[in-house]
Amino acid sequence: MPANSVTLIGNLVEDPELRFTASGIAMTKIRIAVNRRYQRNGEWQEDTSFFGGTLWRDQAENAAESLQKGARVIVTGRLEQQQWETKEGEKRSTVEVAIDEIGPSLRWATATVTRSPRSGDSFGGGGPGERFPAGPASPRDDYGPDEAPF
Repeated sequence: MPANSVTLIGNLVEDPELRFTASGIAMTKIRIAVNRRYQRNGEWQEDTSFFGGTLWRDQAENAAESLQKGARVIVTGRLEQQQWETKEGEKRSTVEVAIDEIGPSLRWATATVTRSPRSGDSFGGGGPGERFPAGPASPRDDYGPDEAPF
């Protein structure tokens, strides 16, 4: 696991807004409120931290279609610092999450998953009806015909 990884569980502060770059690549920025509840001197305290993150390509479109303000989500990714200078010459920076995965939390909710068509990348998975290759590398070789693979 990379040294710079983060998992956040929180609620979306606003609806994800889908945008497209000048070259047509889909991107969605989200903001998450993460609550922390703890006891201090016998009294319950609560803090809220806000984190921004960015999704790209198919995942950006899927999140914008599937999630809405208030949804409890689980996000994994890595922290990235953005730095810039204002017109007045002041240096600014922010830390955001470069999101690798996002999904609804099922702790207090249910979800229905609809598989999207694959766009031809090589990151695993596959479409419905995908067949495993024959031979010793096949996952089916480890199980009998009546056994579940888990």
